[in-house]
Order: sequence, then structure tokens, then C-alpha cells
Amino acid sequence: MANLQSMPQIELPTGRLTEIGGHWDVATSALPKAQGEKVGDLCDLAVGRSLAIMLGNIPVLPPTKSTALLPPKPDCVEVGPTRVIGGIRPQNFDVAYRPDGIRFAYDSKTLNTRQSLSKNYQNMINDLGTEAATVHTRFPSAIVAFIVAVPEPCLGTHRQNLTSALTRLCGRRATGGDVHKAEVISLVAWNPTSGLVDNAWPPSDSYLRIESFSKQVEACYADRFAGLPPHNVD
Repeated sequence: MANLQSMPQIELPTGRLTEIGGHWDVATSALPKAQGEKVGDLCDLAVGRSLAIMLGNIPVLPPTKSTALLPPKPDCVEVGPTRVIGGIRPQNFDVAYRPDGIRFAYDSKTLNTRQSLSKNYQNMINDLGTEAATVHTRFPSAIVAFIVAVPEPCLGTHRQNLTSALTRLCGRRATGGDVHKAEVISLVAWNPTSGLVDNAWPPSDSYLRIESFSKQVEACYADRFAGLPPHNVD
């Protein structure tokens, strides 16, 4: 059994984001869907690796298959489509830790064109609430987390509305209610030219800042699971 450690900050590789951003269409403010999915993959792997370090440098493994109900090893972080049978519906998450049922479930979401963000961000908010609820209604102590990654030019006039909606949906601390809320959500606005994450948005005091993602997960996990198997007590 391993001791809990600090969870490293989530850092996205600037070089890879720059490569992906090379497919950005300035005229239409659009990134091809396949490239947007690559951004999601970068987020997933970064979250999985940081979570595994926090949990005592345990292995990071892909699920045996997308419908598997058990992890490939008893104590590992899964990165890839991981099946959760929730209280509302079965749902695949991008990263999961489930040594005795779901303790951590995470999804990345990307909106990659200005048009799609304008049309679809409210539907995405509904999806996040449903995903959180399907986990929490069956596993009330589980931590549900999301990263929403958007090329910064796509935010347009919906910047504040999207940010406000995500803020209302995060910050679940008590395990007895607010099943539709996630414990942690981060909004990543990245520059397709430089590959840099926008340091000016969300605002510096926002819970949605990517640099606060790991601290929030770590605090939540310690509060709910520290000292319980499979973790040692110092």
C-alpha cells in the first residue's frame, strides 16, 4: 500500500498544443474535430499521470476494454474510455480510479469552433450535470472532475456566460447533496498560435483556473479517503 502524496499541477505541453494549433483556421475561427480530440487526449493523460503520483506513484494503464467493469489491476489509474455504471445511465469517463468502486471520474470536453461553442455550450453544461449526477447518485463520495478546453478565439461573446455556468456547476464539497455538481472543473482557454494557456482567463480568483485543479482534487480526496485502504497512514 502507498502513502498519499501531493498532486502535481496539470501542465499541458506547449509544443504539442502549438502543433495542434497549426491546423487552426483563422478565417472561420475553427479547429478540426480530430485536432480538438487530441487536445482532450493531452488533458486526459496529464490528469491521469498527476493523479497516479498523488495516489503513491501507482501505474497508469488503459482499461482492458471500454465496457470493462473492473480495472486491469487492483490499484491503478485508468486513462481511456472507462465504464461507470451510474445511477442514471452507464457512462464512459476518460480517467478513472476505482479500487473499490468509483473514487475519481474525470472527463475532458472540447469546443473547437466559435460556431459550435455558440450553439452547443449550453448542451455541454447539461451533459456535465448529468455525468456528475449519474456518478454521485450511486457513489456519493466519488470525486467528479472535468476540464473544458477551448481555443481562446472561440470564446467570443460567450466568454462570461460559459465561465459563469461552469462556476455554478463546480465546487461540490458535501457528499449528501448537489449530485449534479462536480467537485472540480477547469476551463482551459489556449492560444492556437503560441500553444500557451491564457493566463488572464478565467479570472485569477476563479475556481476554474487550471493551476488550482490538482489542489482541489487533492483536498477532496484527502478529506474523503485518506487513511483508508489501499493507502497507508503515516
